[in-house]
Amino acid sequence: MDSLSYKTQFVNKANADKNWVLVDAKDKVLGRVCSDVAKILRGKNKPSFSPNSDCGDNVIVINSDHIKLTGKKWTNKKYVRHTGYTGGQRISTPLIEKAKSSTRLIEYAVRGMLPKNKLGREIFKNLHVFEGAEHSHAAQKPVEIKL
Repeated sequence: MDSLSYKTQFVNKANADKNWVLVDAKDKVLGRVCSDVAKILRGKNKPSFSPNSDCGDNVIVINSDHIKLTGKKWTNKKYVRHTGYTGGQRISTPLIEKAKSSTRLIEYAVRGMLPKNKLGREIFKNLHVFEGAEHSHAAQKPVEIKL
């Protein structure tokens, strides 16, 4: 038997088949949308998934200002960060973050679902979130998918 005929091909940055995907987040629940977006960014929806390389697609999320949260999460959910100084812990809620920019809610949720290492930071750069229905990546001809 020819041993070269069935060698496994591993995906790396050079030969990854990366596409552009458009996701409409209008009237969708935050966590459910973001978990699907994180899978697409990571490349877990492809048969050529490789856990040690950036083989996922570029994702454009539109209508982030129409995202929904269930229950009392608008007021009870907490985002905790630290400035690095003594007593520098800062706590905010999704209402406060949405008032600043509604794209932050999706970015925080997706970043939390990606690996916490150099690869995760590289993959996160493939996410593009927009508040309205218009986006600046029309030249890439993104394919809209239904979640």
